[in-house]
Amino acid sequence: MTEQNSAPLLENEHVQALLAIMEANNAPNRKDLLAVLNQIGAMEKQLNAAVTELAAMRRELNQAREQAHPVKVALQSTVNTMEKNAAVLRERLHQAKPNLIEGCKNAVAAFKEKGMAALDNIARFFKIRPVLEAMRDDLGQSIRFNEATISNIELVSTEYHEAGRHIKNMVRAMAGKEAIQDATSVGKLAKALQAPFHAHLVCLSAMKNSVETALSRLAVLEKSAERKPSIQKTMQTFNEQITQGQKSAPATERPRPVAHDGR
Repeated sequence: MTEQNSAPLLENEHVQALLAIMEANNAPNRKDLLAVLNQIGAMEKQLNAAVTELAAMRRELNQAREQAHPVKVALQSTVNTMEKNAAVLRERLHQAKPNLIEGCKNAVAAFKEKGMAALDNIARFFKIRPVLEAMRDDLGQSIRFNEATISNIELVSTEYHEAGRHIKNMVRAMAGKEAIQDATSVGKLAKALQAPFHAHLVCLSAMKNSVETALSRLAVLEKSAERKPSIQKTMQTFNEQITQGQKSAPATERPRPVAHDGR
């Protein structure tokens, strides 16, 4: 991991420099940019929490005494898949942060050259929309996968205990005893394994909300740029209007000299 990716985004010198410029000049889009930066920071914390829950899943699986329990067997490959999904999300974040930092650096350079007018269309400096949209899609898939896994834990556990009930009832019938009617829906092992999956799902859902919030505030920055034309564009339009007006204005006839009769 590079130093750029490991350090908090808001502590980066280029990010701080741009925010300071925007604050000093009362830039109205500063709060939207700051919101995007804050959401990226929130995603990092949420992903770290999700990875922690994955480690808890590993521990639960390794410590489970019932080695041949179908729930445990089914979850071995599931956790592998979820770890791969987390690695993809980590890589997405590692793409977004350098893009944001580079965008801030370029925006500061543009301000030093052209002044605040260079920051009217500040969204153009940040090439992160494709990365955020990819993260949103990845998280949606991971959430659905996690929800399906929790449902499968319940299903496999119920079927396991149902099969156990049938075997016990066969033995009870041979002994002339009354059959057991109710089966345990979710066993102790299944409940223990479900807990970190539920916690992981909470982390993924929070991260998806952060991505969607970042995309929403980025859209505000983009629309702000569309509504506010640059000074250069405004001057160009103004000059074109003057030129057009001069071409359409009727030519004025020069006054003729007055003739004198010599008196």
